[in-house]
Amino acid sequence: MKAAADWGYPPTSGTSDTVALLVAELAANAVRHGRVPGRDFQLSVHLDVRTRVIRIEVADASERQLRFGSQTVAGPEDESGRGLLLVTLLAARWGAVAREPVGKTVWAEAEVDAPDSS
Repeated sequence: MKAAADWGYPPTSGTSDTVALLVAELAANAVRHGRVPGRDFQLSVHLDVRTRVIRIEVADASERQLRFGSQTVAGPEDESGRGLLLVTLLAARWGAVAREPVGKTVWAEAEVDAPDSS
């Protein structure tokens, strides 16, 4: 992920891997579950150098709420149903907020070490 590399976290770093997985999962969820015909989703990734937190936000136009913790559990052969579990395991924090005028923004934060300056 170029942004992570620009911030001092090369593609081979654990930080870059974590951020890339969080971006991929949140974006995939927006495409699969938050798609509204004629509207796209919006992705933003920011680093707060003071707190060393990388925040990923994916906004979509769907009013459909997240269903994490629902009664359905993905089986070992299922091809979907584990995305938010991955987000929970990888992110320090995550959540969703209503988006004005329509839709929602799903966000995840990764706490990172200072970049390697060598």
